Amino acid sequence: MIQTALTPFKNKLDKPLTKKQITVLQINLGKRCNLACTHCHVEAGPKRTEELSPETCNQLIDLIRRFPQIKTVDLTGGAPEMLYGFKPLAEAARTAGKQVIVRSNLTIYFEKGFEDIPEYCAQNQIRIVASLPCYQSANVDKMRGNGVFDNSIKALQKLNQLGYGKNPDLILDLVYNPQVPSTDNFSLTPEQNKLQRDYKTYLDEHFDICFNHLYTITNLPVGRTKFHLEHKKLHKPYLHFLEDNFNPTTVEHLMCRDELSIDYLGNVYDCDFNQMENLPAKTSTGEIITVAKLLESGSLDLIQEVQTAAYCYGCTAGCGSSCGGSLI
Repeated sequence: MIQTALTPFKNKLDKPLTKKQITVLQINLGKRCNLACTHCHVEAGPKRTEELSPETCNQLIDLIRRFPQIKTVDLTGGAPEMLYGFKPLAEAARTAGKQVIVRSNLTIYFEKGFEDIPEYCAQNQIRIVASLPCYQSANVDKMRGNGVFDNSIKALQKLNQLGYGKNPDLILDLVYNPQVPSTDNFSLTPEQNKLQRDYKTYLDEHFDICFNHLYTITNLPVGRTKFHLEHKKLHKPYLHFLEDNFNPTTVEHLMCRDELSIDYLGNVYDCDFNQMENLPAKTSTGEIITVAKLLESGSLDLIQEVQTAAYCYGCTAGCGSSCGGSLI
């Protein structure tokens, strides 16, 4: 069967994908992590050494303090809790009245030197967005490593004891990722509200765990997911599947439109996926943007048009996908 060429994503849109006012800073603190998950688009792991420098950390603190339009500072990695800058950035953002999100793998709480993280997050009212790609152990351990599910459950129970999922100031959200496909029998992520009910029922009945929201996130063909798909000769078929399920009503709500994604070197991107694919954000004149450039210009809103690529179909397929779950 001859497959038609993939439509360039920008050609699928009625008009250029433009930025709105920036309200979210998502900061990737580096690639070091205590896990090496099979679906990780960051390709993080215990052997990675890249992380934020003190100089870039100070620039980011300056950025957080100078721009009231920033409502949310979203800290990710790697395992952000184990990387330089986590606490200074969290405290600077909370002092400035911003919401702080940490994207946690939960198992970091059991690593030496990081046992205090749950209490620290509670004391600073940090919103925890925790990866739990399934509510059953076999699927989680297959994707993330043996014993990860059990430690994740223990971590969630600890967070509940501190008030997470119960106290309105201590928000605990979970993230569902489907398994990376190994055949061409592709499927979209399940409907978010229904899956959230299933998660809540199962975790409550079996482990007495409660949480606030479940986010369903599509696996984009980036990083280890891309390598897996290429190895199985499924990369192009998967992209075609995503294009076939393109939903134009998701475009208005794409996360890349009101956020800046910043890497550990201080480079600026439209989203975390562009960051991993080294597709930098640019001004209308084609100048690459950095944190230093933002500070120098006195503006966060230097980008007119979002840089797009074929994997953008992953965020616009079906109900859409973002760091905050489905888009519609």
